[in-house]
Amino acid sequence: MHGEAIERLHVEIEDLHASRARLVVAADADRRALERQLHDGVQQQLVAIAVNLQLAGGLCETDTTAARALLDEIRRDARDALEGLRRLAAELYPPLLDAAGLVVALRSAGADAGIVTHVEAEALPQGRPELAPTVYFCCLEALRNAALHAGTGAKARVSIGVEEGALVFEIADDGCGFVTGQPSKGGLRRIGDRVAALGGRLEIESVPGRGTSVSGSLPLTM
Repeated sequence: MHGEAIERLHVEIEDLHASRARLVVAADADRRALERQLHDGVQQQLVAIAVNLQLAGGLCETDTTAARALLDEIRRDARDALEGLRRLAAELYPPLLDAAGLVVALRSAGADAGIVTHVEAEALPQGRPELAPTVYFCCLEALRNAALHAGTGAKARVSIGVEEGALVFEIADDGCGFVTGQPSKGGLRRIGDRVAALGGRLEIESVPGRGTSVSGSLPLTM
């Protein structure tokens, strides 16, 4: 029995090391993706704006009609660049989370993910500051996964509450489901690692034709 306990401990330690390594790799991948989005999106738009401003400056003295048309284009490009920055900022940390709370942020996340979502939450106590962002990003990833894989017309339900000193949450959809035991999709594995790093747990259950449930718990205190 003693040997079995030691073996289980070794396995848990190895799993923890692997989880932390995946978190580092995922963080590096996120930074590279952010750099590509900035380079290919907002940066290119700002370069185009700078070039067009120079052209508009020259046209102001020779062709005011063309200058006004170019300035209209610059205004549109500036709005697009601002919207791109807003989306990137929301990916890093949603402003609604601090401004309006977790429930409002999750309702917005469901709309952005592209799946009809009903959010149920009781009054939540103050806990560790990292809990709300973790639950938010876990729910967001699960909702995006449901929007992609649950099938046309699928709906999702998000529930959040407190049980036995832990913040508990569940994201369930009524979509097509999948066979359990399949390798976890990258995003779902990532949120599992994030939850584990905070001393919590994450479980994924799915039945073909009956939907998928992602549930987790995070201790309110360490």
